[in-house]
Amino acid sequence: MILRTTVLAVGLVGALSAAQFPAYSQQYVQRLGGAVQALDEVVSDFDASAAALGLTRQEALRQMHGTAFVEARRADMQIAFTRHAALSADLASLKEMGPLMRAYRVQHMMDRDLARGAWQSFEPALPLSLASALFAAIGFVVASGLASGLLRLCLPRRCKVSLPA
Repeated sequence: MILRTTVLAVGLVGALSAAQFPAYSQQYVQRLGGAVQALDEVVSDFDASAAALGLTRQEALRQMHGTAFVEARRADMQIAFTRHAALSADLASLKEMGPLMRAYRVQHMMDRDLARGAWQSFEPALPLSLASALFAAIGFVVASGLASGLLRLCLPRRCKVSLPA
């Protein structure tokens, strides 16, 4: 009886935890959109400055040398261009996906800074969407299955307690 209750409790915790994914993924996508918008401004400003002098982005970057500050700024801009391209691609991909596909393609949600920011501002709630219910069911099955398996491994062999499958 105690073991079944433990498995059920762990399953419920898994269900409630997994049900949060759709809302968290939405929070992440919103932060991602904000980051892309901010980088759009940086990239556009740089490109406009280069164009005003008749230069392409690459030509302008090649001209950024001479002092330690200017060379550091060039490196910063190259990082910003790379980050902008990566985050823009992730945003384009994630905007078209629902929560189930976002879980399947979670590699598009791996930016450390954005994930940390989304997690810090995320407030768990009781979600009432179909996607959240599906995630809750999956979380329950996985968590209760893991709990059952771990308890079976940890219990002495002589114990005659039957656990749910």
